[in-house]
Amino acid sequence: RDDVVARVRDHAGRIARELALLKGGDYGSADFDTEGGEWTLKYEGGDLQYLRFDPKRGSETYVVSTKQPPEPEALADAMADYDAFVAAYNEYVASLDGVLDGVDTEFPEAASTESVVAERDRVLDAVRDVADRMADQLYRFEGTDYGTYTARVSGTRWELKWEDGRASYLRVGGSGGVYLISQYEAPSAADVRELAEDVPGFVDSFNEYVDGLESDLSQVSFSAE
Repeated sequence: RDDVVARVRDHAGRIARELALLKGGDYGSADFDTEGGEWTLKYEGGDLQYLRFDPKRGSETYVVSTKQPPEPEALADAMADYDAFVAAYNEYVASLDGVLDGVDTEFPEAASTESVVAERDRVLDAVRDVADRMADQLYRFEGTDYGTYTARVSGTRWELKWEDGRASYLRVGGSGGVYLISQYEAPSAADVRELAEDVPGFVDSFNEYVDGLESDLSQVSFSAE
C-alpha cells in the first residue's frame, strides 16, 4: 500500500505542478469526472495536497493526503480508475490547445507619464522648499531638534514634522492621510492637484502662529533690581 501511495503521490504531484503553472496560481483545486466517479486534486505552493476519489458507488477515498493512508481495499478500487483520471486530465489539457490562437498582440501605444511626473515634481519641490523654511523656523524658536506643527486648513488636519531644521514629512488628513512630503514615495499627481491649492492656507496659518508668538513675547518685560 505505502509503495502504491508513494508512486501516486509522485505521479499526481507532477500533475499538480502542471495545473499550478496552467492556472497561474500557487494553490487551487481541480475536479475530473470519469465513468467510475469524480477525482479531486488539490495543490498548494505547486505541491500536491491531496488526491481524492469519490466513486459513483461507495465512500470517497483520499488516495493521497496529509493524514492517514487509505485502506488497502479502497485504494485498490481507486487505482482501478486512476488511468481514467489521468486520461481526463490529459483531455482537459488538450482541450486548451490553440485557445490563444488568433489573440491580437498588437496593442496601442501606452501614453508616457513623463510630463505629468515632471509637473508633479515641480510642484512638490516648491512645497518642500516652503516646508523646509517653516521647519527651519520651528527648529529655531522651538529649541528642539524635532517636533510637529499642526493646523486645520479647509477643515482638514495638516501636520508638518521637522527634524534638525528640515521637513521630515507633510501629511494631510491624519494618520491615514496623504503624505505630500515624505522620505519615501511621492504622492499621486491627482493628490497633488487636489491638495496643492491649500498649501498657501497652511503657510498662512503658520505665519499667524509665528505672529502670535512674537506678539506674546513683545509683552514680556524683565527688570533686574
